[in-house]
Amino acid sequence: MNETNPTGWNRRALLGAFAATTLVAAPTYSKAAGFLRGGGDIRRLRMYSGRTGERIDMIYWIEGSYIKDAMNEINTFMRDWRTNDVKRIDTRTIDLMSAAHNLMDCSEPYMLVSGYRSPKTNAMLRARSSGVAKNSRHLKGEAADLSLQSRSVSQIARAAASCKAGGVGRYSRSNFVHMDCGPVRSWGA
Repeated sequence: MNETNPTGWNRRALLGAFAATTLVAAPTYSKAAGFLRGGGDIRRLRMYSGRTGERIDMIYWIEGSYIKDAMNEINTFMRDWRTNDVKRIDTRTIDLMSAAHNLMDCSEPYMLVSGYRSPKTNAMLRARSSGVAKNSRHLKGEAADLSLQSRSVSQIARAAASCKAGGVGRYSRSNFVHMDCGPVRSWGA
């Protein structure tokens, strides 16, 4: 049977693409997108939010193109949950998150601690903590704070840092890792 879904992909092609995701790219690329090549040219993101109870598990890139509806869903998922403001999340950050997840060979979804932050939320968090940057990349939709129950902060941070695709911060006491698409750098313990 040759069923076709609304995106134009037939069932056989989609199953073949899923099977191709079992291939693992050699970690010799210097940017996150390089780590995502070689798996049938498919990129996937799995996350849940402890704040909203929402979950996503989706392919957001197929055959060299970002999927607009998937990207819109990711933007909405990563919104400022306090104000409900939505901002476009930089694809480089999403690619870094996906590449680090693939390197850890983990099926567990990330727990999203923080994605986009509105100026109001960032100011409130800065008033409570000295660890919140005034010009945080969260304000630009360029950062995410993530955790996994099955991996330590160090394991997640090492995977993200090995992509050499942005900033990686370890927040061991708070049990999360910051990933952003800014200059390559690392901090924290």
